[in-house]
Amino acid sequence: MLLAEADYRDNRTHAIHSPSEANQIANVSRKFFHGPESQEAIRIITTLRQAGFVALLAGGCVRDAMLGKQPKDYDVATDATPDAVRDVFGKKSTLAFGASFGVIGVLPQRDTKASTASSTESTIQPTEVATFRSDGEYSDGRRPDSVHFGDAKQDALRRDFTINGLFYDPHTDEVIDYVGGEADLQAERLRTIGNPADRFGEDKLRMLRAVRFATTLGFAIDPSTRDAIESFASQMNVVSGERIGAEMRRVFTSPSVVQGLRHLIDCKLDETVLPEISAVNLDQLAAKTNKLSNRSFAIVMACFLLQTDAPEQALAAIADRWKLSNEEVRQITAAILHYPVIGGADRLAWSVVQPILIDRDAETIIEVAEANSKSSDEAGIAIARRAMAMPRKELDPPPFLNGKDLKDLGIPAGPLYKSILQSIRDAQLDGKIHSRGEAITQAQQLSNSL
Repeated sequence: MLLAEADYRDNRTHAIHSPSEANQIANVSRKFFHGPESQEAIRIITTLRQAGFVALLAGGCVRDAMLGKQPKDYDVATDATPDAVRDVFGKKSTLAFGASFGVIGVLPQRDTKASTASSTESTIQPTEVATFRSDGEYSDGRRPDSVHFGDAKQDALRRDFTINGLFYDPHTDEVIDYVGGEADLQAERLRTIGNPADRFGEDKLRMLRAVRFATTLGFAIDPSTRDAIESFASQMNVVSGERIGAEMRRVFTSPSVVQGLRHLIDCKLDETVLPEISAVNLDQLAAKTNKLSNRSFAIVMACFLLQTDAPEQALAAIADRWKLSNEEVRQITAAILHYPVIGGADRLAWSVVQPILIDRDAETIIEVAEANSKSSDEAGIAIARRAMAMPRKELDPPPFLNGKDLKDLGIPAGPLYKSILQSIRDAQLDGKIHSRGEAITQAQQLSNSL
C-alpha cells in the first residue's frame, strides 16, 4: 500500500462500505464505470496512485451509481496539488481552468492505434481532477475567498449536501462516507453537510440546488435544511440570473416539475425566484404536464405560463430575470401564441393551420396544444399529427407564383406584391385554385382591384 493511501485510510473516521454489505443501496460496481468517460477517470486515478497520491471518484457520479443510475460525468478528487497533477500528466495533457480552486482538467489519453476519425477521445471531455481542500470565507455569497489543500475528510466536509459528499475507490470497490450520505440516500432525504445556515450563508445558490436535487431525485428536504432555506430565502437576489436560470431549467425539465415548484413555495423561494407561481394552479399544471411526451424547457414553461393571466408579460419578466436565450424566448412565444390553432385545425382554414405546421417550432407548439387540449380539440390535434407525417412536398407544396412572376405580369413593384402573393398562397392551400394559370388570373384581378 502506498504511504499516502495508508495515511488516508488511517484518518478515516466515518463508515466505509463495500458492495457486499446488506445496506448497500445499489451495487457500486464496474457496471456503472464501463464507458469511455469512466475508464478515462479510472486511468487518471491509477496514474495518480502509481505516482504516490490518493485519488478517488467523487461527488455526483458516486451518488448516481449508488442510486442505480448511469453517471453523466466523472470527477476525480486527490491529495495531489494542481502543480503535481500537471507534473504527473504533463502540461500538454492538462488544462489549468480552475487551478486557483485546486481544479485541473486532464485531457483524454490519445489512442495512437486508432485513426483520428474513429478515435473516441475527441468526444470525451477533459476529466476534472480536484485537490482535496477546505474552503475559506465566502464574502460574496458565491465562492470561497481562499482554499486550503487538505485530505479527503476535509474535502467531504466542505461540500453542500451529504449525498454529494461521497467518494468511491474503483480499485477496492469501496464507498467512503464521512458525512452520512449513504444513510440519506437510503432515506431519500436531502440534508446539508454540517450546519445548514453555514452552508447557505457560504453560497446562496445552494438553496436552489436543494430544490433542484429534491425535485430530480424525488427526495424530501430535511426539516432543518428547509428551515434554513426559509431563513435565507430573501437573499437569493444576490445570485445572478444566469445561475438561477440554470437550476430552474433542470427543475422545469424534471418529470416532477410540479413537486419542485411546491418545494420552491415551501422553502419561501418563490417570491424571489418565480413570483409568477402565485397565479398558477399547480394541480392543473400537473394534469397538463402529465400528458407530455417531450419535457423540454420551452414546452413545460409554455404550459406554466398559460396558467397565468398574461403569459407574454410573464414570459418577458422571467426571460429578463433568468437571462433566457433569444431562442428559448422565441420557442416559448410561438407555443403560447399558436397552440390554439392546432386544437382548431379541424375548424380553421388550412391556410391558417399549415404555416404553423411548417414552422421550425411546430413540434413544440403541438406538444403544448396536446397538454392544454379539451375534448373539442382532439380532432384538430389528430389532423395536425397526420399532416406532420406527410412528405414535406405535400405539406408545403411550392407556391404557384413569386415576385418575379408578378413583375413579368407588369404589376408595379411595391408593398402590393406581399399582399397579392399571400392571397394567392392562401387560395392555393385552401384548394380554391389548383394551377399556375389560375394563380396568374387571380393575381391580375387582385392587381386591378387593389
